[in-house]
Amino acid sequence: MKRIRIVLIALVSVVLFSSCGYNKMVEMDEQVTASWAQVENVYQRRADLIPNLVNTVKGYAEHEQETLTGVIEARSKATSVNIDPSNLNAQSLQQFTQAQEGLSSALSRLMVVVERYPDLKANQNFSELQSQLEGTENRIAMERRKFNQTTQGYNAYIRKFPRVIYAGWFGFEKKAYFEAEKGAEKAPEVQF
Repeated sequence: MKRIRIVLIALVSVVLFSSCGYNKMVEMDEQVTASWAQVENVYQRRADLIPNLVNTVKGYAEHEQETLTGVIEARSKATSVNIDPSNLNAQSLQQFTQAQEGLSSALSRLMVVVERYPDLKANQNFSELQSQLEGTENRIAMERRKFNQTTQGYNAYIRKFPRVIYAGWFGFEKKAYFEAEKGAEKAPEVQF
């Protein structure tokens, strides 16, 4: 009798948990993590381009040391903020966003300085770096959008009934979206 009860409980458990979507929740959680890794990847690409950009500008604009130092410090701060993908919450994303906004602002100031040096603007190395940086900024926007779409799919999936029950049992929590800094300064327009 006891053995039959154990078998019945096991069978009922298999039936209940086979339709709970656990494997799908795991898969979607991994997609959010992978998507976040790609966001970090494109931000790292931008950070890797900055030393070359600064050195190119430095050759032309020796007396603009304060601006160059500001870019270097902002890059250092932006690359020091790391987020554990398993802990993607609003607070950690906001901290990451603030560090990246600081770097974007410093780069904008650098571009304003560059406007004063016509020889630098004509320099092929600078033009190529600027083009790569622009492409990277476009990749950043695209990867942030993909991250938010992946997060939206995951959040919607775990919040639908009956998966919301199973998600709670197994510890699947809603993930935070990547949001632009509210009230951030508009970058100065630089024309070449």
